[in-house]
Amino acid sequence: MIKLKCIAVDDEPLALDILEDYISKVPFLELVKRTENGIEALQLVQAGGIDLVFLDVQMPELTGIQFLKIASGKSNYILTTAYSQYALESYDLNVSDYLLKPIAFDRFYKAVEKVHNLLKKAEPPITAAPLLTVSAAATTPQVQDFIFIKTEHKIQKIQLDDILYIEGLKDYISIFTRTERIITLQNMKKMEETLPHSQFIRVHKSYIISLDKIESIERSRIFIADKVIPIGDTYREEFFKRIENKNL
Repeated sequence: MIKLKCIAVDDEPLALDILEDYISKVPFLELVKRTENGIEALQLVQAGGIDLVFLDVQMPELTGIQFLKIASGKSNYILTTAYSQYALESYDLNVSDYLLKPIAFDRFYKAVEKVHNLLKKAEPPITAAPLLTVSAAATTPQVQDFIFIKTEHKIQKIQLDDILYIEGLKDYISIFTRTERIITLQNMKKMEETLPHSQFIRVHKSYIISLDKIESIERSRIFIADKVIPIGDTYREEFFKRIENKNL
């Protein structure tokens, strides 16, 4: 049985509770994440591996329609909303179905079954492929080379390779590239989880750095561009272990 990895996105906790309950009752669905944050959900979709998104239309930071336009067709979508006027626009963006709140379980099941059947038809037949080919396909990682960040006036796409370091200050963070400083309301822990571990490392409670942007290291200080970044005692051992593994 094909099991669909899905996420539920809605700014109302009660709506998420209902979706989570419905998803748990369907054997071919697996809830990967429930979130009230559209930006977080968008990053998950862009990273790959999400088969189905239950997406609310009216959300404060990023509407469902804006989400669909930015995501550019990645994954399958079932929109959920209390308003029917968005139906036509959503179908122009190739959503799989459109559920009006309050959502009845039988209507929910019909929508997810449609997506499940479509993906089953699209699944390639099982053939006796060489073991080497199967192994290579199974171990090839899907690379995420950018993130989306909500700033004061817009949602900004940032290429990971452009990031020098990230500085945390209370409830917001500053992302420094060679050309600009981007400020967003987000905490360091969430940003650390979002960034690929192979490329970034936290070296202080207030700093995350890009490993390949290090110019030099002197005792407990890291030099990146014109910035001197301290290495915190809590992060020292892991940092130098990573440095040694990269043979710098």
